Amino acid sequence: MTTSDAVENVTDEASKSEGQAQEADGGYVQPVVDVAALTTLLDGEYAEVRALVRGNLAEHQQILVDAEEMSRADFRDRVRDVVVEMAGTGQTGMGFPPEYGGGGDVGASVAAFETLAFGDLSVLVKVGVQFGLFGGAILQLGTKAHHDAYLADLITGRLMGCFAMTETGHGSNVQALGTTATYDVETQEFVLTTPDDASRKDYIGNAAAHAELAVVFAQLEVGGEGRGVHAFVVPVREDGKVVAGVRIEDCGHKMGLNGVDNGRIWFDGVRIPRTSLLNQFADVTEAGDYVSPIENPNKRFFTMLGTLVQGRVCVGGAGINAAKVALTIATRYGVRRRQFEASDPDTEQLILDYGMHQRRLFPLIARTYALHFAQEYVAGALHDVFMGVTGDEQSRRKLESRAAGTKALGTWHATRTIQECREACGGAGYLSQNRFTALKADTDVFTTFEGDNHVLLQLVAKGLLTDYSSEFSDMDQFGMVKFVAGLAVETVIEKTSAHKLFQRLKDALPGGDEWDQEAGLLDPNYQRQMLRFREEHMLGGVARRLKRGIDNGMNPGEVFSRVQDHVIAAARAHVERMVLDSFIEKTRALPEGDLKVALNLLCDLHALTTIEADRAWFMEHGRLSSARSKQISREVNDLCRKIRPLAVDLVDAFGVPEEMLRSEEILT
Repeated sequence: MTTSDAVENVTDEASKSEGQAQEADGGYVQPVVDVAALTTLLDGEYAEVRALVRGNLAEHQQILVDAEEMSRADFRDRVRDVVVEMAGTGQTGMGFPPEYGGGGDVGASVAAFETLAFGDLSVLVKVGVQFGLFGGAILQLGTKAHHDAYLADLITGRLMGCFAMTETGHGSNVQALGTTATYDVETQEFVLTTPDDASRKDYIGNAAAHAELAVVFAQLEVGGEGRGVHAFVVPVREDGKVVAGVRIEDCGHKMGLNGVDNGRIWFDGVRIPRTSLLNQFADVTEAGDYVSPIENPNKRFFTMLGTLVQGRVCVGGAGINAAKVALTIATRYGVRRRQFEASDPDTEQLILDYGMHQRRLFPLIARTYALHFAQEYVAGALHDVFMGVTGDEQSRRKLESRAAGTKALGTWHATRTIQECREACGGAGYLSQNRFTALKADTDVFTTFEGDNHVLLQLVAKGLLTDYSSEFSDMDQFGMVKFVAGLAVETVIEKTSAHKLFQRLKDALPGGDEWDQEAGLLDPNYQRQMLRFREEHMLGGVARRLKRGIDNGMNPGEVFSRVQDHVIAAARAHVERMVLDSFIEKTRALPEGDLKVALNLLCDLHALTTIEADRAWFMEHGRLSSARSKQISREVNDLCRKIRPLAVDLVDAFGVPEEMLRSEEILT
């Protein structure tokens, strides 16, 4: 077993005393964690990629100080320079084709981005904007002419760009964007116009200072007919100066991520060549004819947006890794800081030995591991879809849904975890040098960019309720209401569940054979059954309410609004069940040994705290008695005591570079 030098002695002492106590209690034998082996497991098949990024982070550790000491303008330039330097190592180009200098491996690209979240998050977001959004749009929405023109330079950072989709007045409703691109057949140009301030491009990373090009999303108009939202490559600066017809303003100081130059963009009759349309899914001929291999405009729109799902996968992983940084700092602090005499009147007790402190941190560690393995699954699915291993329509739709759900839970988890860890470090956590200031401020926006989390959960619900049917791409939320209302409720449930709801209801009711097994709390089948019951019951309730509203003659929009809270709850229950499944499957596949024992402890803790957090719902629906509810709480406390001697090793296994922890004063 290895631990950091900063906490080794005190951790060993605590581990011995705790282990001896538990070994005497019922014959429990404390597992020993091989930190290096656990890190290898977490790093997965891209361990070399993650090692490269960790090395780059360590080399640029000064940027954590620069973020606090530099002016905003200087820090923005510093972040840009670091991004370009990192691009020179190959870490930012791994998802691009080799013929343009990339690595040709989407999975490696996601692994690199996730690991970058251990460091300064302005660098992370700048990388995401430049290579994920701007570069990804040209790669996925453009064709060979665009690839030849731009990819080699953008991969190296010689060409900086931005992704101009979001508008002030339209937010997540991309189909309603106000910016227009009107085709002028005489000059064979598109004319870009911002009709009003509600249609200005807003919050656009790289726009305020560094972008030379923008991928602009606008309503295409050809021959007087609207053709929906399409993407165009538009010059916004030349030789460092904003080009004629383009107006750019700085968004100003933000809660965080002030190393990223967010700006607002207006277009006043800006003319661009016909070839500037990113024409992977649609094109306009010289004569002004609109052509597309996808006839249905809604399907075409959702297909276009679906190619950009990598951003959601990456942001979800970044949020999870930011939580790892916070947990590493807070857990290590917990085995250094002593407060009050407890068992020994002559020695103050380590705060991590207090049951409440364990209750605050250990379930978050367990949930981080669970989300890590769920993210690993999503990243693998993304790789398979984008590398052509699986390319069918349903696989893409399931990827979009799962990426949306994992991003939502992962980023909410980051926000909650960072706050709890800050509090767990007391006043020390309030000092900027201990990283919580930046972690809190810089990750806060993760819950709303690349899709507001509540909107993303609506996407998850749409997939669940329609079973990713052939009509999936054509449906907005109102179409979903009408679609579901046209089905029998039993049909919805049967299509979206692995088992028939009614049989599972029968099996789960008090008095059933499985129900009364007191030893079942640590049985993964029991844990899964509980979360699946909640998911299916909520989904059935949504379907019934949607159908009832339509049957009563209500407007579909009103029906959806009344049911929206139930829709979000069902989607969240579905994603939480999938997260648990990922954890259980990962531990089940491990060989017997201490590592498996340790991860099973975490898996049990994650499952039971998830149930405990929603115990009111389970009790309301007859799935949890008051006695069993109390038993779950006792079991959670016992699991926390068993995890206590392993805690530092479990967070050290995250592999956060020592240079990125920075918190020397509270960790040494």
